[in-house]
Amino acid sequence: MKELITAGKTALGIEFGSTRIKAVLVDFDGHVLASGSHEWENKLVNGVWTYDLADVDAGLRSCYSSLRKDVEAKYGVTPKTFGALGISAMMHGYIALDKDDKQLAPFQTWRNTNTTQAADALTELFDFNIPLRWSAAHLYQRILDGEAHVKNVASVFTLAAYMHYKLTGQKVIGIGDAAGMFPIDSDKLDYDEGMVQKFDALLKKAGLNYGLRDVFPKVLVAGDNAGTLTPEGAKLLDETGTLEAGIPVCPPEGDAGTGMTATNSVAPRTGNLSAGTSTFAMIVLERQLSKLHREIDMVTTPSGFPCAMSHANNGTSDLNAWVSLFGEFCKLMGIEANAGELYGKLYTHSMTGDADCGGLMAYGYYSGENITFINEGRPLFMRTPNSKFTLANFMKVNLYTSLGAVKLGMDILLKDEGVKLERMMGHGGLFKTPLVMQKVLAAAVNSPVSVMTTASEGGAWGIALLAAYLADGKKYGKLEDYLDKRVFVELTGNVVEPDPAEVAGFEVFTQRYIAGIEAEKAAIKAMDW
Repeated sequence: MKELITAGKTALGIEFGSTRIKAVLVDFDGHVLASGSHEWENKLVNGVWTYDLADVDAGLRSCYSSLRKDVEAKYGVTPKTFGALGISAMMHGYIALDKDDKQLAPFQTWRNTNTTQAADALTELFDFNIPLRWSAAHLYQRILDGEAHVKNVASVFTLAAYMHYKLTGQKVIGIGDAAGMFPIDSDKLDYDEGMVQKFDALLKKAGLNYGLRDVFPKVLVAGDNAGTLTPEGAKLLDETGTLEAGIPVCPPEGDAGTGMTATNSVAPRTGNLSAGTSTFAMIVLERQLSKLHREIDMVTTPSGFPCAMSHANNGTSDLNAWVSLFGEFCKLMGIEANAGELYGKLYTHSMTGDADCGGLMAYGYYSGENITFINEGRPLFMRTPNSKFTLANFMKVNLYTSLGAVKLGMDILLKDEGVKLERMMGHGGLFKTPLVMQKVLAAAVNSPVSVMTTASEGGAWGIALLAAYLADGKKYGKLEDYLDKRVFVELTGNVVEPDPAEVAGFEVFTQRYIAGIEAEKAAIKAMDW
């Protein structure tokens, strides 16, 4: 491995997640050689969920430094180059720069739901669902709100496209990430031209002298040349100055695209679920949906295949808060228990709970939830006097509710639209505890669920694979061929079949979840502090 690293026959992937920036170094077969990470958190500033862009730069350097130290500790060498590298991040949102690359407005993340007017208007105009978090909705909302900065906009980026631009100087974006900015034509592998013209007409009506293609990044697909690491980019990435410029960089992708790649879910009838701060499930389609559904996003794979997404803004934040509370209790009682032990014990114990969670209900709504059409959030736990209030049921309902909103979107796809699903893959940190979340997901979608041994590596591994595909994988043909024939041919994992009793229990939970939304709305109205 030392020789591969020295020769640069490796691929580096870095993904900016909601709470952690992670770096993974792989060989061209996808084997993980080293990793690094940096913890961070978004902030609610003047009603806007955001990250300071200075923290983005600092987090990138810290994450890369962590990876470099891991390489040095394991192999006794300092990496100077890679075969390719790639950047991924949370999709959607709004980073606006002027012609001198000066930031014009606060970075609006996917978590913001302050774009209802724009999203509704664009959905009606396009006859295509434009979710609240999409970049087009953010830009148009800023226009509708009369914000002065819009006249000076020269670039609109997602976080991944922005960091790629800083590292390479290229204003480009992977098609999967682009599909969270604006609707994509999967035949032409580009923004939908008819919708672009309609959007440009809105910009002209607002008195703006630019069109969408002037300010949005150019769309690329997996394997395309997306530029090389500049000297300035190398300096930004590696504070020691060891890393050399000139490294090929793959198209920047969003966490949906890297999730599909990391689970080999890039072909029709395959699906995956990424469980984290936000949780989303995707199924690659054989045909377009029969009608517009405001609960469902239409996106693409990194190669451009159409894909239906059920995306929930809220996933594991409240679950993590409860586990942290149990950690405080352990300290109070003088019990030594690290985070891994707490999660493992509590998650495993949840499997002894009742199939319907004993009548408990919870909503981990830290922010608004698009699938249930709620614009604000209040974390909420409820029970009746007759509920079976046990630790197992308490943990189980928090695991269930982390998929609650996603389940509603998946029901639309599987039950209403009749979408075919042959294989569901799970990935992300929530799947670290063996089998537990697999059983929960299998019950939610009533389908077999697989989790690979690499599941906890998540999207950082996915973007590393996309970089490896650029560096050495295109000789296998399409991305799905490279994944099938080279990467996943050796990987093993567990498959869990749905338990009929658990499926029935999740259906009962789902009906209660739908009914309890009124309580969530009441909590938002009442808890105005």
